[in-house]
Amino acid sequence: MFFQVVVVIFNLSRELSENWIRLGLPLSLRMMRQPMRTLFKPNSKLSLRIWQVTILVVLVGTWQIASQDKKVAFFFGKPLGVWHRIWDWFVVNGDIYSHLAITLTETILAFFIGTGSGLAVGLWLGLSPMASKILDPYIKAANSMPRVILAPIFAMWFGLGIWSKVALAVTLVFFIVFFNVYQGVREVSPTLLDNARMLGADRRQLLRQVYLPSATSWVFSSLHTSVGLAFVGAVVGEYLGSASGVGYLILQAEGSLDVDTVFAGIFVLTACAVVLDTLVGIIEKRLMKWQPKSGETEKL
Repeated sequence: MFFQVVVVIFNLSRELSENWIRLGLPLSLRMMRQPMRTLFKPNSKLSLRIWQVTILVVLVGTWQIASQDKKVAFFFGKPLGVWHRIWDWFVVNGDIYSHLAITLTETILAFFIGTGSGLAVGLWLGLSPMASKILDPYIKAANSMPRVILAPIFAMWFGLGIWSKVALAVTLVFFIVFFNVYQGVREVSPTLLDNARMLGADRRQLLRQVYLPSATSWVFSSLHTSVGLAFVGAVVGEYLGSASGVGYLILQAEGSLDVDTVFAGIFVLTACAVVLDTLVGIIEKRLMKWQPKSGETEKL
């Protein structure tokens, strides 16, 4: 219904603007047609932002209207209640900062440790076919294991501090990065390797000039997923056993049936994940300048 109304308004504005041109009205009136053209231009950044904000407003408005029903509010909370909880956390009480710092520390540590270990093991097995064949069944078995069940074991090994959560999150990040790096190394063109060897490249130069650039593009394709998984591991670890962290706040709110606080914690974690993913995207653009953009290879 919403999109039908928008289409009708657009058609009416187009007909009116054509009539203005035929009547010879002033140029300033005809220029009123330009914002509408920008709004419906498919590749315009402004139009994309307008549509994104419009969808957000519609979703939040629908949520707010539906939450006037007490039954709906009990299960889904109220947007104003969620906003008030976030405001209290960050402005009024300020008690979210210590919990958020712990969760972010766990996430960032797990992200870097999981990424580094996945990159190293992926390169090693990608360059060592014999070792890859020997360890293949063990890697598949470890990847098939539901890693969440390791949380109690990590809690016994590392206690209820941050390192049990970091260990759980590392197991989630590691395999994503490992398989992407391994695949990237294995898919290096044999012709490219032969040409590099003909030019006198040794094993170290092949690793630095051929294998690493090939693996880097695969690594960054997995890092965007790894950010979310690092948060999942940290929060699940806090959820299963912790005395601090955003996951702990969500668990406490769930125990008291405080749905607004649960959604507030979810939105705070989502915002942090988006920020980290944006930073990964910025780093990717700077390190991958050599990679042609989509469509450029077709032009060549």
